[in-house]
Amino acid sequence: MVSNQEETKGNFNIELSMFGLNRKDGDEIDTVEEEVPKHLNTINSSGGFLVVSSDKLSVQYTNVSLHGHDVGVIQGNCPAPSKILVYYFEIYVKNSGTKGQIAIGFSSENFKMRRQPGWEANSFGYHGDDGLLYRGHGKGESFGPTFTAGDTVGGGINYASQELFFTKNGELIGTVYKDVKGPLYPTIAVHSQNEEVNVNFGQKPYVFDLKAFTLEERLKQQMTIERISLPHNVSHGIIRSYLIHYGYQETLNSLDLSSRSTLSPVPVAQENGSTEQEDGYALGHRRTLRQLIRSGDIDAAFEKLREWYPQIVEDENSTICFLLHCQKFIELVQVGDLEGAVKFARAELAKFFENASLVVILKTCVALIAYEEPLKSPVGYLLGMSQREVVADAVNAMILTTNPEAKDAHSCPRSHLEKLLRQLSACCLERRHLNGGQGEAFHLQRVLENVKGG
Repeated sequence: MVSNQEETKGNFNIELSMFGLNRKDGDEIDTVEEEVPKHLNTINSSGGFLVVSSDKLSVQYTNVSLHGHDVGVIQGNCPAPSKILVYYFEIYVKNSGTKGQIAIGFSSENFKMRRQPGWEANSFGYHGDDGLLYRGHGKGESFGPTFTAGDTVGGGINYASQELFFTKNGELIGTVYKDVKGPLYPTIAVHSQNEEVNVNFGQKPYVFDLKAFTLEERLKQQMTIERISLPHNVSHGIIRSYLIHYGYQETLNSLDLSSRSTLSPVPVAQENGSTEQEDGYALGHRRTLRQLIRSGDIDAAFEKLREWYPQIVEDENSTICFLLHCQKFIELVQVGDLEGAVKFARAELAKFFENASLVVILKTCVALIAYEEPLKSPVGYLLGMSQREVVADAVNAMILTTNPEAKDAHSCPRSHLEKLLRQLSACCLERRHLNGGQGEAFHLQRVLENVKGG
């Protein structure tokens, strides 16, 4: 995304990071996929005391255990992913051997591979022979039942609560606080002759209902939020403020009509440092311009801007003119007038190639004419209604900055609702930072999908 700021007569910096033409629907921050454990690490293990199958998903203890450090320990091929809500894996105890000294847990990268998980610092282990939980030292604590041949045992990390949890045969056994902030590897240990376990890193369905557990954790978060006390009808006021901000006058009128007899007005805008009169500035003009841009009539939108707000478009090299010209080009491609689009690009868009900060967006836009079927191309999203909305939002923001009564022109691009969402995102990221960079970031689309699914 290009990040460019251009000074206008209203001393307002318009950020192309908000109104760029190369922004696809559904784009989110923090979408880089993390590596997920898929098999056991045969290189970093106590190889002299265990044998790993060719698929690296089964391990067997083949020696006779003579000492406490004669442990067959092995980790997953990479640490558990940490930018998610919950991580989980399972083992199936195929053979409990002579003593059933099998353990499942998590350990750090520098864990000594001759010790049971939980016996050393930065490690945790749930042990099958005594049902004890070990966390960082050799003294176990009462935790759960023992497990043996035929049992399926699981270990997981709940990043929301910063806890580890363990399961047996599909049932949750218990949780323990995760006091290690760094990466943790899923870890397995076998410690007596013929002990054998099979590992499931998600290649097949888990015995434990991980989906239900994750949903329950999300519901816990939602309930925590819902317990927060808010002013009466505050959501109604925020929605109304949003409609006013973006000039959706018809929807605003319908909302007012439907709620007139049931809701009392809430001065949300005033609480946020502005008045409804300020937010409602030029509402009729902004509505008309949005309708023109949404219908693809960019020429008419330009005419109205020159008539009503000439200061916005008097500089033909301004960012707002650039966005409108790009949209005009897109509309020509939309109706199949490729010859007209090329002529328009030469006449109006070519000059913007001199601005290095606009080149990426410009090339993305012009790329539409390179495809026989632009709508099906990688830049086909530009032909959708959402792109018209992007340009309409930019025009709307610029008009709001012309309000002589505006207390802070720099805050005009975003409504109160969007400011709240930005603050929420910042708080969630800060919480994740305090947890060592672990846990989910806030994504509105994911929240909405979860609510719909619930």
